[in-house]
This record gives sequence, C-alpha cells and structure tokens, in this order.
Amino acid sequence: MITKILKADEIDVNSTSINEAAEVLKRGGLVAFPTETVYGLGGDATDPDASKKIYAAKGRPSDNPLIVHIADFSQLKAIASNLPDTAKKLADAFWPGPLTMVVNKNEVVPYETTGGLDTVAVRMPSHPVALALIKKSNVMIAAPSANTSGRPSPTKAEHVAEDLNGKIDIILDGGPVEIGLESTIIDLTEDIPMILRPGYINKQMLESVVGQVRIDPAIVVDSDTTVGAKPKAPGMRYKHYAPKGELTVVKGGQDKVIEVINQLTAEHLADGKRVGIIATSQTKDLYLKGEVLVIGDRDNEESIAHNLYDILRRFDYLGVDYIFSECFDTPSIGQAIMNRLLKAAGQKVIEV
Repeated sequence: MITKILKADEIDVNSTSINEAAEVLKRGGLVAFPTETVYGLGGDATDPDASKKIYAAKGRPSDNPLIVHIADFSQLKAIASNLPDTAKKLADAFWPGPLTMVVNKNEVVPYETTGGLDTVAVRMPSHPVALALIKKSNVMIAAPSANTSGRPSPTKAEHVAEDLNGKIDIILDGGPVEIGLESTIIDLTEDIPMILRPGYINKQMLESVVGQVRIDPAIVVDSDTTVGAKPKAPGMRYKHYAPKGELTVVKGGQDKVIEVINQLTAEHLADGKRVGIIATSQTKDLYLKGEVLVIGDRDNEESIAHNLYDILRRFDYLGVDYIFSECFDTPSIGQAIMNRLLKAAGQKVIEV
C-alpha cells in the first residue's frame, strides 16, 4: 500500500486533502489525522472491518477499545444506552476538547470497535481538521493514537509516517499538535464517575462540574493501592509510549537527582554505551555528559506535556542505549505527565 501524506490546513477545512480523506473513510479505509492531543488513526467506527484494519495496522491488542470521535452531541446519544445526565454536563463544559467519556453502548457500534465491551469511549476533538473530517465523511471515527502499539504517541505527521507508512491510506499533516498527551478518560457507567486515564482535564476541573469524581487506584502514582492493582481501562494494562533505549525515572531532590544521573551517565559511557538525559531549561547546563534534551520549562508544565513524546522519539534517532529523566510533579497536569513517563519506563524508578 502506498500511503499519501497530504497537507491539511486548519484554516482551510474545505481543502481537497480533507475531502479526499473523507472519501477514504467512507470506503472503509484508514486515515491518520491531527487532534489537539495526539495524531489519531481513524476508520469508520460503525464498520467492523475498518476497526479490524486499525488493530492490524497498529499491532494493537484486540481487547483494547478504540475511542469514537464525534462532531455533535447528538451522535453520542445515537450510540449510547442509558446516557447519564452527567454526560451532557461534561460535554457542555469540556467539548469540543480533550475529554473522553465511557458510557454504555447500543447496537450501533460493533464489538470490534469496543474491544468486546458493552461500553463505548467517545470524545469530540477540538482540532479544526479533526472536526472537519468527521463532518465531511459523515461517519463517526474510531481512532486510537496513530502509532505502532507500544511506541511513543505521535505528535507530528512524521511520527505517524515512521510507524505506519505503507500500512494506511492517508496521513493528514496538520503540523505539531497542541497538547501532546492523550485525552482524559472518565467512566460514567458507575454512580460516581471514575477517571481511567489522566489527561489535560484534571480531577479538580471535572469535580467543579459533576461533584465527586474518583480515580482508578491502579493509575495513581505513589499509591499503595497501585501495587498489583489491575487498571479498569484495558488500554492502561499494556506497556505504552516506550522509546528504544532503556528509560529510568530518577526521583528526589533536584540536586541529588542531578548528581545521580551524572554518576549513572558516566558509568554507562565508560562501558561504551550512549546515554540520553531528559532535562528542563532550568537544569540542562548541570549535566556534564550524554545527550541532553530539554523537555520544557518547569514554570510552564504545558511545554513538558507538549514535548514528551517528541523527546522520546528524538532519543531513538540519536541511538541511545539508556535514558534518564527527572520527575515532573507539576500542579495541574503532572499526574498525566508522570503516568505516561512511568509507563514509558516500564515503572522503572530510582528513588534518591
């Protein structure tokens, strides 16, 4: 298969590129497209064969549900069963935007899309290209991240091409994404809504709209209940976001973290290995050796989220064997950043 890479201007949502991609979706093909979070790999959510193609292209476990992307709240009502009032409240507050709601499904969405579950995950993206594609194709789009399963999620079209060139029909290149982390997932099928995946929209923001919100204990960093706990969201059970080099997160006071990373870097370099270091603009000059990449500024946590996956992929280009990262417990989206970073590291943490 030859994969077309087409420029998609968010200002010109009537472009021939978006129209061509919409026709591909109507025919059951696959299109990668930008959202405000990461690039998605889309197919017709109501077509079982299209969903099977998505799983095959990504090498994704078939019990890991796909998120259905819609452009209007009426589409959620069309595929949901027993839709709770909280869904409308959250949609009014956060849609279009980086929030995914899990609700009970009806027969419109096939089990091939929901990973065999009787629930469906749904969100309305805010990126103009994504919304235009949904509207032009007139189909709800099932779309996980547009990468090989387990690899860092794509935040640029070139990331998609690295993983999926020759496996899908079209990549719509809309430039770098805005947020850089996947959407928050909240389960609305229980009496008290539960966060299944942290994201840009945090617990406090959700509680300001619907009252009490729980967090799945299995995804809480530094929680005693995390050990041995099984995440409720199937996708959170798998290793994700991993670079090719072995990633370790070093946690503790800044001076000690820098000292330990410098020591470990020197040891690996002495053994003939290549080492990468994830630093901030505040600490980059304090590392003595290795490939030091700046993820962002500690006073601007959005910059850290935005650059995380791109940094992990850049270390792949550099061919490093080991990667050491500082910890990023920022106030608003720190939980989401650390969730992704720790999964990329396979939970490998050094406490100092």
